[in-house]
Amino acid sequence: MHSSRKFFIAASIVLFLHTASAAFAAPGDAKDKVLRKLDAAAANFRSTSADFQFDSVTTDPIPDDDIQKGMVYYERTGKAFQMAAHIETENGKPAPKIYGIFGGVFKLYEGGKINQVTTFSKLGQFESWFMLGFGASGKELEDKWEITYLGSDTLKDGKVSVKTEMLELIPKDPAVRKNLPKVRVWMDTERGVSLKQVFDEGPGQYRVCVYFNITVNQPLPADAFTFKTNKQTVYVPR
Repeated sequence: MHSSRKFFIAASIVLFLHTASAAFAAPGDAKDKVLRKLDAAAANFRSTSADFQFDSVTTDPIPDDDIQKGMVYYERTGKAFQMAAHIETENGKPAPKIYGIFGGVFKLYEGGKINQVTTFSKLGQFESWFMLGFGASGKELEDKWEITYLGSDTLKDGKVSVKTEMLELIPKDPAVRKNLPKVRVWMDTERGVSLKQVFDEGPGQYRVCVYFNITVNQPLPADAFTFKTNKQTVYVPR
């Protein structure tokens, strides 16, 4: 066989083996790279605020679509974590509601004529759900979720295009997995924030959460984690 042809065949084999090796190694390597970047971002994370749109969709048995819009706030101090979603409208109508994690407890405030604060003491185990994609390190995600890397995608944060990394997460806790079989997140690994989340909430139900106008490590409003209660406010434990 001609020497140049032997060289071409040998070079082709080497290239094939290198490409095949990279193809098999890439998913794990890429996932680890994403998670380590989230570790670095989490080390500097203090707070986030963002506009949001939450779209809760039911496909079965009766199709329904519920759209909430408002502002969301996240704050981390060491291991302490707070999150509050201030709902401004629901399906285009004013809906003064605030819900979130306060001191490790999930609370829902409903203003207006309802004027009620409901405390769900047993929902603390879902804290990892609420902090998902905002300041959580790669190590924290690995502790709570089985993670699959799905590749890169570009999303809009307002008028700015942002490269994101897509992860599919399956809860390790059976109690969480019963209500939340899996989640897909689109992560901006530079800031350690999520621009989009899709929650599989079981057969016939899912929720799409989109965040935009995101700010990181800026002062939050004084009322970010408070309710405007009065003497008539009803407190309900659950």
